[in-house]
Amino acid sequence: MKEVDARGLSCPEPLMLTAEALKNANGPIKVLVSEPHQKTNIEKFAKDKGKKATSTEKGSEFEIVIE
Repeated sequence: MKEVDARGLSCPEPLMLTAEALKNANGPIKVLVSEPHQKTNIEKFAKDKGKKATSTEKGSEFEIVIE
């Protein structure tokens, strides 16, 4: 599974990195972000692309798996 570590980055970097990873992925990708609004943006982006996003809170950070 490809992993995108976007923790600590400012918008729109996490979204741009996720979009790039989705273009090149042939399976699920895991996105790590540190802000709740970034999690929401990534989930919305995945849904708009017809993908399923599952989020988990890991301490103060978030892990989103896009399939």
